[in-house]
Amino acid sequence: METPMRQSGTDVRLHTRGNGRLIGLVAVLALVNFVVDSAITAPLLVLPEMLDHFGTGQAAWLNATAMLAGVMWAPLLGRSADIHGRRKVLVLALLLSCVGALVCAVAPSLWVFVPGRMLQGAALATVFLSVAIVRGVCAPRTAMIVVGIVTSGSAVLNIASRFLIEELASQFGFQVLFLVSALVAAVMAVCAHHVLPESPIRTPGRIDVGGALLLGGGLAGVLGHVSLGAEFGWFGTGPLALLAGGITALVRWFLVSSRKPDPLIDVRNLGGPLVLTLLVVFLAAGSYQSMLQLIPLIGDVSADRHLGYGLADQGSVALLLAAPGLGVTLGGPTAGWLAARIGPATTLAGSIVLGTVVTIGMFLGASQLAAALCCGFLLGVTVGALGTSGFNMAGSLASPERQGIVSSLVMLMVSIGSVVLNFVGAAVLESTSVSVDGETVNSATGVFSCIAIASGAFAIAAVLALLLVRATRQDRPMTETTSGVDV
Repeated sequence: METPMRQSGTDVRLHTRGNGRLIGLVAVLALVNFVVDSAITAPLLVLPEMLDHFGTGQAAWLNATAMLAGVMWAPLLGRSADIHGRRKVLVLALLLSCVGALVCAVAPSLWVFVPGRMLQGAALATVFLSVAIVRGVCAPRTAMIVVGIVTSGSAVLNIASRFLIEELASQFGFQVLFLVSALVAAVMAVCAHHVLPESPIRTPGRIDVGGALLLGGGLAGVLGHVSLGAEFGWFGTGPLALLAGGITALVRWFLVSSRKPDPLIDVRNLGGPLVLTLLVVFLAAGSYQSMLQLIPLIGDVSADRHLGYGLADQGSVALLLAAPGLGVTLGGPTAGWLAARIGPATTLAGSIVLGTVVTIGMFLGASQLAAALCCGFLLGVTVGALGTSGFNMAGSLASPERQGIVSSLVMLMVSIGSVVLNFVGAAVLESTSVSVDGETVNSATGVFSCIAIASGAFAIAAVLALLLVRATRQDRPMTETTSGVDV
């Protein structure tokens, strides 16, 4: 069933329940979001092989570079979608990811591989653009549920792909993973162009490319210091230069954005509830990604080495990474269903509390396969609910004309949080590594310190999520608010 509703002078028929057209749209968007897994999460399966191939210990640069690029791509593509059309920009993001994956597949060195990963990071835009498309074609109550399906539905494919990619990589090398990712991105770009409707809603304005470059470059400099400081010294000339350059760029971005009439992100008018939502997403997403980065490193070490952790002799890395995928499949749609009944703020708070408890459980999961699988599954439930609730909460705070940019802010916080805690975790592991039989390996101190940091970040996020529930307590859960927040 469709209901005609008016959005900023444009009559749009919004879906209020399932029908053939809505099911087809959801199926395509769920498959489009599979590209994100192939670009961001799947490379974790071959992280040890990539480290050996490029002769580096900088796991964060190989894993988190795509997320780092998301800091620049998210607001840039989100703003572009509001101005030029959501479907058009979605197709562009998929094509950029395809090109980046091809560069990674043929990269002869780390210096070519990293730029490829940055292009591949454009795939992150498919998540928030899918959310914006859903909110543009569905009534508020229906949109909350559909957002959960769209953002989490591809996890079913992710589970099966874990084992397939692991087998292909063992036979043909890790490069095959990026060839598969490029193929998937290209196919979905064609499907999106021919199946998805283009939004009739447009926001007048221009795109602040300079602001995006300042924001992305500034964060890259700061996180480069975090990553390289453990190896070259925190007060070395190179790391300090990166830190100074990054801070300068970020300060410049903030000052310029505060004065521009049409900035990429209007930092002056975000609003308290939206700021709380973004902080919660930042901390929780970062904690989850740091745990996800740690899992293959734990799974690659045997308990027989007596390091105090290790799961290599108990199961495959693919099995360990499939457990979160199964949890995401359940967590996203469930969170959408709950948000339509008790509100996205309460649902978000519940997912964060669960994540805090489960991350603490990884102290046991570092050496026990059953505990690791259980924690991995529940972490997946947490991140599925986090993404759905975060998008639903932020989307309810923005007008229809700004769904692209406000959804991109959620993805921006996911990217920043993931990059920050991934780099912090990598720096902790690097600085606490030990030598065993002439081989440098991660120590138990480093592994358990990473778990402690993630647990603490989740706990802080839980407190902020409860404050968000209190701040929105007077809002009716079923009401779509349009506060006119300018972002």
